[in-house]
Amino acid sequence: MDLVTPGIGLIFWQTVTFLAVILILGKFVWRPIMNALKAREGSIEEALRAAELAREEMEKLHADNEKLMAEARVERDQVIKDASVLASKMREEAREEANKITQKMIDDARHTIQLEKQAAINEIRNQVAEFSLQISEKILRRNLENESQQKALIEEYLKDMKLN
Repeated sequence: MDLVTPGIGLIFWQTVTFLAVILILGKFVWRPIMNALKAREGSIEEALRAAELAREEMEKLHADNEKLMAEARVERDQVIKDASVLASKMREEAREEANKITQKMIDDARHTIQLEKQAAINEIRNQVAEFSLQISEKILRRNLENESQQKALIEEYLKDMKLN
């Protein structure tokens, strides 16, 4: 039974050794361990604060990014609208220019037709006058072939002149 029940001397020395180990550990080991734990706890808290700040900064950046995207969309829509208005204006100007050119061509064609018509009328008048002279000449030659007809015609013209 000696083996199961310890002696008083053994208990005393175990207690003294235990207290010495506790004192040595308390003086040399516990403080550095506690300081290391406190430092670790502080660095973890600092890391958590930095992570929170980073998250807040990311939210701000995300909000700014959304704002910039919205502004870019508005600007894009405005550019598209302006381009559409400009294209419409250019089409209208081109249409007006084409109408002006077409109207000028029509006016020029009418003027040319009028000039050609007048030239054709003058040509016809000249031809009619020439034909009339030729016909009159032939009629007079036929009527004036003998001398008695010439005298009768002269007398007739003289009568007409006196009446007038």
